[in-house]
Amino acid sequence: MSSTSHKRPARGRIWSAVVAAATSAGLAAAGLLTFSGTAHAADTLRAAAAESGRYYGAAVAPHLLGESDYAATLNREFNSIVAENVMKWDATEPNQGQFTFQGGDQLVAHAQNNGMSVRGHTLVWHAQQPGWVQGLTGDNLRRAMLNHIDGVAGHYAGDIDSWDVVNEAFEWDGSRRQSNLQQQIGNGWIEDAFRAADAADPAAKLCYNDYGIDGVNPKSDAVYRMVQDFLARGVPIDCVGVQSHLDSNSDLGTYRQNLQRFADLGVDVQITELDIGGSGAAQANAYRTVTEACMAVSRCTGITTWGITDKYSWRGQDTPLLFDSNYQKKQAYGAVLEALNNAP
Repeated sequence: MSSTSHKRPARGRIWSAVVAAATSAGLAAAGLLTFSGTAHAADTLRAAAAESGRYYGAAVAPHLLGESDYAATLNREFNSIVAENVMKWDATEPNQGQFTFQGGDQLVAHAQNNGMSVRGHTLVWHAQQPGWVQGLTGDNLRRAMLNHIDGVAGHYAGDIDSWDVVNEAFEWDGSRRQSNLQQQIGNGWIEDAFRAADAADPAAKLCYNDYGIDGVNPKSDAVYRMVQDFLARGVPIDCVGVQSHLDSNSDLGTYRQNLQRFADLGVDVQITELDIGGSGAAQANAYRTVTEACMAVSRCTGITTWGITDKYSWRGQDTPLLFDSNYQKKQAYGAVLEALNNAP
């Protein structure tokens, strides 16, 4: 069943507008090299991704935008931003009913000033909840969750291309994570969250996001069944976010197959938190495999790396990103750029 059968056609309009604006401004400004004939090649990630209608994004911390190399690399190479932390529940509603959006607003403004789209991350998660949430039970927790979604998604309505509505709600064996949300609200909490997000921001794409669902396995099977059920019952869901915290020796044998099977349900897939530990050719080959898998699936709409530089990566000791601690392009960068440029 196609998800568009119960969706407003406005979904995804934000990213379409970003692409259109970049095109009208001239792709050369975004890093596209053109020649007198028909040959062309992009020399930045953002331009190469935009050529196939996709985005290439990064998780960003607003306090780092004042570092010149950080901001320059972000603006040159990426056309999508996701907040690393400042849109999560503890950051946006530290006290019940009292919202603060300073960090998120800063990122949205930066994106809008630099021709970027914005992914929202994340409306509901078992981690990084403010302390006051931990003491709520039953319907009080459900109402607080719905109010939080309405407050945050409503504040950013019209500015967000896609939201990670729910994050990491399954265990490795495919069972539901026994979080306070699951225990106090019950099995319906994920559906409730998606319906609330749809009401708060009808234009944004609504995603389920998780780690460990990179290939076909019990966890991704469980997410697949949930998405299938949501679509059959008209629950608003538009995309699945595959985090992809990997290592250069990770088994990627069913990576593309897994992306494709979700796409075949009628939802988009997005690689949302990509970082691959390692170095040299092994790391480059893993990045190439992931990128080529996305490029081969027409409904894989974009890739986001979880950070810009190894200098600030949460996995810094694994050197998992495309730019080293001095903002120099690594071998993996070249592999990704080539794969983006070779997209169908």
